[in-house]
Amino acid sequence: MAPPKTKNPKRSAKAYRSNPGSYAKKMAYDKKFNRKPEQIKKRTELSTARRKAKRNGFALSGKDLSHTKGGGLVVEDSSANRARNSHGRNGRLK
Repeated sequence: MAPPKTKNPKRSAKAYRSNPGSYAKKMAYDKKFNRKPEQIKKRTELSTARRKAKRNGFALSGKDLSHTKGGGLVVEDSSANRARNSHGRNGRLK
């Protein structure tokens, strides 16, 4: 489930809200990208780790688990994680 829309969106969210055509194009791209087997595997791995962290008592509100260069997972702010890893372009791991 997606988080509720914020009252103070960041730059890209503002752009997509004001340009429905661009948003539709992004959604089409995301739909295609998220069907890739490697993305499905990555999401499964992250959601399993997130579930385990919650079970162990970590507060993960507003946080993401992201992959590191060494292959591990680290908890970080969701906006920082999502801004850095932009659709494979300049994909820099923490």
